[in-house]
Amino acid sequence: MPRGPKGEKRPADAIGNAIMIAKIATGEIDDITTEDGKNAAAVALGRIGGRKRAEGMSAEKRSEIAKKAAAKRWKK
Repeated sequence: MPRGPKGEKRPADAIGNAIMIAKIATGEIDDITTEDGKNAAAVALGRIGGRKRAEGMSAEKRSEIAKKAAAKRWKK
């Protein structure tokens, strides 16, 4: 199945694509992309990802990562 400009799956033929658009318009299926073309499920997971990762780390590990990031930012 071909992919659209943002990586989403699209039907390969014109008729299949027209049917998919009609189903989205009538509400039979949900359009999973947001206004900026990103997958809504991936956006939701990305919002909680960093917080969950930080909860699982020790304070020393978080500090080490922060120092490394600051060094990269200030290296310029």
